[in-house]
Amino acid sequence: MKLTTPSYLKKGDTVAIIAPAGILINRETVIKKAVDLLESWGLQVVLGDHVFTQSNHFAGSDEQRIEDFQKALDNPNIKAIWCARGGYGSVRIIDHLDFNQFMKQPKWIIGYSDVTVFHNHIHNLGVETLHAIMGTSMQDDIAIINESVETLRKAIFGEDLEYQLPSNQNNRVGVVTGQLVGGNLAILASLLGSKSQLNTTDKILFVEEIGEYEYAIDRMLFSLKRANYFKNVKGVIIGDISKVKENSTKWGMPIENLILNVLPENIPVLFDFPAGHEPDNRALVMGRSIELSVKNKQKSNIKFINE
Repeated sequence: MKLTTPSYLKKGDTVAIIAPAGILINRETVIKKAVDLLESWGLQVVLGDHVFTQSNHFAGSDEQRIEDFQKALDNPNIKAIWCARGGYGSVRIIDHLDFNQFMKQPKWIIGYSDVTVFHNHIHNLGVETLHAIMGTSMQDDIAIINESVETLRKAIFGEDLEYQLPSNQNNRVGVVTGQLVGGNLAILASLLGSKSQLNTTDKILFVEEIGEYEYAIDRMLFSLKRANYFKNVKGVIIGDISKVKENSTKWGMPIENLILNVLPENIPVLFDFPAGHEPDNRALVMGRSIELSVKNKQKSNIKFINE
């Protein structure tokens, strides 16, 4: 089923920056850079009332974060919602949000990491979302994140997205077409059994992760496997698997082998897509059909299909 594409942005449109999860204490300067970026593109910006509020671990209480998100969902003048950061907390508010007005006038939901909760839930509602940098990403050197910033701009303004990726000997070659779904591995595993769980049949799954032990990555992948995430999937894209922790007992194999051992042998698998928790974090339109061409000695290719 083709998903609904929210309206692309144009100059003069308004973007809301909200914090649905972790705190933003002492991040005012970074968020100001995010505001400046959007304004340099000719967009207007509004901040959620509780963006810089702190309630222990969270950017405000659950009720305050729900309020900011709901206002942005319901306001017809807001054309996109850009999450300021992830962390943890989105799952605490997802079931309290009313998407009725959003479904009448879909708008872009933008972010990664903990925002995977919204990507998956909204995919099941039938609307595309955008896996891309967040407001706090502007803390990184602009020279390093320039490509990430540019792909965000292209995505929200409706320009074509296509990626050429360096060869990787661990890639499993193949050419497939399908809807792109997925996000952060830990979040995908945490959503199993809920109404935000994905149906990956005939789709292409993207995963990324940070700061986990190899055994934990293996466990989460097997959780997805037992939930049939890989049974009828058409292909898998592996983003950044960053800052893998060392266990006292050696795992005994590279992370690429760990991943390949869980996945079916008859599907293409692409490693090293630049998206996840590293500064180079290219935009991905979740729910959009892509053409995935994976090679292991030549450049691979991902092309988003604009229908």
